[in-house]
Amino acid sequence: MSDIAQFKSTQIFECVIHFLRQCHQTKNLSSIKKVHCHFLRTGLLFFSHDFHSELVITYTACYPKNDLQTLIKFFKCMNSSNPLHFNVIISDFRRKGFPFLALRTFSFMHMNGLSLDTYALCSSLTAASEIKDGKFGRQIHAEVEKSGLLSSVFVGSALIDLYSKLSNIKDADLVFDEIPMKNTVCANALLSGYGEAGLWVQELDLVRKMPMLKLDYDHFTLSAALRACTGLSAIDMGKQLHNHLLRRECNIETDVFLHSALIEMYGKCGLIKKAWQVFKLAGMEIIGERSRDVVLWTSMLGVYGRNGYHKEVIALFKEMLMEGIRPDEIAFLTVISACSRTGQVELGIHCFESMANDFNLDPVAEHYSCLIDMLCRAGELQRAWEILNKTHNKGKGHCIISMWGALLSACVDHGNVEFGKLAAERALELDPRNAGICIMLSNLYARFDMWDEIEQLRVLMKERGLRKDVGCSWIQVTS
Repeated sequence: MSDIAQFKSTQIFECVIHFLRQCHQTKNLSSIKKVHCHFLRTGLLFFSHDFHSELVITYTACYPKNDLQTLIKFFKCMNSSNPLHFNVIISDFRRKGFPFLALRTFSFMHMNGLSLDTYALCSSLTAASEIKDGKFGRQIHAEVEKSGLLSSVFVGSALIDLYSKLSNIKDADLVFDEIPMKNTVCANALLSGYGEAGLWVQELDLVRKMPMLKLDYDHFTLSAALRACTGLSAIDMGKQLHNHLLRRECNIETDVFLHSALIEMYGKCGLIKKAWQVFKLAGMEIIGERSRDVVLWTSMLGVYGRNGYHKEVIALFKEMLMEGIRPDEIAFLTVISACSRTGQVELGIHCFESMANDFNLDPVAEHYSCLIDMLCRAGELQRAWEILNKTHNKGKGHCIISMWGALLSACVDHGNVEFGKLAAERALELDPRNAGICIMLSNLYARFDMWDEIEQLRVLMKERGLRKDVGCSWIQVTS
């Protein structure tokens, strides 16, 4: 029996793949080279695209990421003019989290005159969109124009997706207009770009034009339209879309994202009861071990929270836990904020601590900010100070400064000069040019007639070139 026949008839291939993946994890470069040499000698290197691409990925994972020469040498030793080999490698690089290497593979193909088909172009454009490499994406676009492959709706959709993720809606529009045979996929890619840019009017206009372009609506299209209605608070259009969904019976009962979009839309427009009806209906219709997905629960919690129904937020969160739904970070942020508004400090602290203790979720700056706000509202300045001291070195930027600002504001309200001065010092350490912190500290000093300290603050602000912004208001004048 030949080596190839034996390779096909046994489980050697699967064992080698498993071994390579272990080498990938342990960074065992020596063993990888031995496997490579063996299959090079026996001629089995190109037996399987999967094996070949796995070997390339393992190599590149073990070498430093900037060592592109190793990748190029490996491509040269392939001695293959078949673009299918490279297409599979590009796709695998992209799917397994190496978009930069996928683009390098595409460059190698282009420089060596290998044929570039729609598969390679789509995979490379997707990789460019993942790392938001606009320069490389435009180069691929130029190659698409030269080769005349823009007629492919798949390549066109990938280009629209790239420009949308780069927030370059103008070019995304142009590509969409140039595609001769459009389909729902490329329309949805442009809708996604409009949504990311907050261009709600253009999003609804495209949805209206789709029937004229002989394009069908799918669930993503309808979700995008509902999202635009939410952004515009266009309740009449949202109701029409809801009725359209019910009339068409397009199997919305299993689509949690459509239900979530409906809940968000009704909640944004202030129709809380209508949002609750959609939420309850989703619970009766969705089939599975759990009646409602965490997405729906989080959406309903957000609706209650944004509309001031803070007691309902806490009650719904408890019901969520009783049904065995695992809350996410957004749900915890909403419920801690509700505890802050209702003054339930101990419950808010318990929810904050349960994130890490019970659900293995790491609180981020927004959670800490919400917790500090809750403690400050309740006058628990000592506890807020202790928590902020522990987290002072865990984060940088606006969120941490805002926490110190919240504590300083609470100190102004409660007349606590000691903590207020310390909070201002910490905030100014992070942002020495923050005039707002100096103004709040000045207001605290003025409350207790501490004029010498105020004068020192003024000197400090003058030295740093800081000044208070002049307040202004805007009104709309109609003729």
